[in-house]
Amino acid sequence: MKASKLFVQCLENEEVEYIFGIPGEENLELMDALLDSDINFITTRHEQGAAFMADVYGRLTGKPGVCLSTLGPGATNLVTGVADANMDNAPLVAIAGQAATTRMHKESHQVVDLVSMFKPITKYATQVLEPETIPEVIRKAFKLAQAEKPGATFIDLPENIIEMEAGEIRPLADSANRLTFADRSLIKQAAKLVEKSVNPLILVGNGAVRAHAGKHILKFLERHKIPVVNTFMAKGVIPFYNEMAIGTAGLQKGDYENGGFKNADLVICVGFDMVEYHPHLWNPNSKLTIIHIDTKKSEVDNRYIPSVELIGNIGKNLEALGEAIASPIISSQSKFHLREAMIDEMNRCRKSDAWPMLPQKIVWDLRTAMDSSDIAISDVGAHKMWMARMFRCDEPNTCIISNGFAGMGIAVPGAVAAKLAFPEKAVVAVTGDAGFMMNSQEIETALRVKAPIVILIWNDSQYGLIEWKQQRRYGRSAYVDFKNPDFVEYAKSFGAEGIRIKAAKDLQPTLRNALKTPTVTVIDCPVDYSENDRLTALMGNVLSEVDD
Repeated sequence: MKASKLFVQCLENEEVEYIFGIPGEENLELMDALLDSDINFITTRHEQGAAFMADVYGRLTGKPGVCLSTLGPGATNLVTGVADANMDNAPLVAIAGQAATTRMHKESHQVVDLVSMFKPITKYATQVLEPETIPEVIRKAFKLAQAEKPGATFIDLPENIIEMEAGEIRPLADSANRLTFADRSLIKQAAKLVEKSVNPLILVGNGAVRAHAGKHILKFLERHKIPVVNTFMAKGVIPFYNEMAIGTAGLQKGDYENGGFKNADLVICVGFDMVEYHPHLWNPNSKLTIIHIDTKKSEVDNRYIPSVELIGNIGKNLEALGEAIASPIISSQSKFHLREAMIDEMNRCRKSDAWPMLPQKIVWDLRTAMDSSDIAISDVGAHKMWMARMFRCDEPNTCIISNGFAGMGIAVPGAVAAKLAFPEKAVVAVTGDAGFMMNSQEIETALRVKAPIVILIWNDSQYGLIEWKQQRRYGRSAYVDFKNPDFVEYAKSFGAEGIRIKAAKDLQPTLRNALKTPTVTVIDCPVDYSENDRLTALMGNVLSEVDD
């Protein structure tokens, strides 16, 4: 059996459904072998798009997304999406063709040391040096990509190795495993800390989503009335309508949820990673008592020193903690000014006819048009702040936000992957005009693979988030303006639908129709980002009210 066939058999053994990528000279043998496989190869228009597709597929399904490139420039184009997956803890396996080993010892066309390049942004990076090692390499790459905490792995595949004979070697079986429980004495110690607290708070991170811990959190809250703040990446881990849900934190030091942190004396961190919302923003004086509940021990940071760490099964350990607390806890933070302020702001703008549209109104209309189980993929930019703040979620993984690496350009390719993974759900790529243009070529991919996504462009003809920050710091902006193409005609040139919103009243019905349309729809919606300053002022007022 050829090594290429063995490689594909090993991918099939890992139950790979899709490979996102671009063919090249150095992966010709592998591409040919894939023709005889049930694995769906999704030919993308750029390797970055392929990596972002694998990234979002991995985050949504929990199974490693797979992306493929050729050597040199093809592989370097994967870097941003691979780094994004690794920092956002999305399981991903990246594979790149490579030059023959006979010319890698010297200066040679398109050759770069890919293993060294990918090592800093992956959990594991290696090169296949013998056909016999293929089963071990692939099993290890998938095992490590999926193991807590998940992330990216990388396989470098020289063209002469993949063309060799591999004999009758077979793929390796997966091994069963489960997370353990924390020591009972540690659970009792944590329970005593909660019992002594007056203003406890729960901070939920993306790890809780991966662990499907939402039901355990809700069970905990049935007995213990402790307010819950979620990170950007943990939206929907408990329903927004739950009375204990304060909202989303992770923007800045002046975040309005900080009113809750400021008055808290203990924070129970559930599946929280510092990359989501650094503790210096919510524990600046290192005074908070912290209980860390996660699959791994916490990172070392002088603002994040847990008194107790409950390591293992997140949901079960939280449940055990809830049962170990002697009597029901009711936080003295009974009136949640922060939640009320957010709801008031939503209601204030839901009928606004302001033009260009207010961000709050765009989010309201989008949320109203979508079902609770539909999926929004947010790109990075000023709109991300509003999506994180105002887009209400009642289910996890229904609003995907990159907040570790935070790579622009993720929304369009990510939406394609989401639609392939969950064809029964409506999927919307929520993007700024800048992020859209970074990977807009994947519209063609979406049309070709029959993934009818909706692309909602917040159009302000500039790098809006940077302009806002420049104005706040320097009172002027620098080099943030650009000119957009006609997005409607641009969409039509691909064969997609293109619609320009001309009045605020038109957005919601346009979204409803687009979500039912069996093709890609691009919606160009002008936005007024001067509201960014209002949000900052509003939340500053909330903090003042809490202090009073």
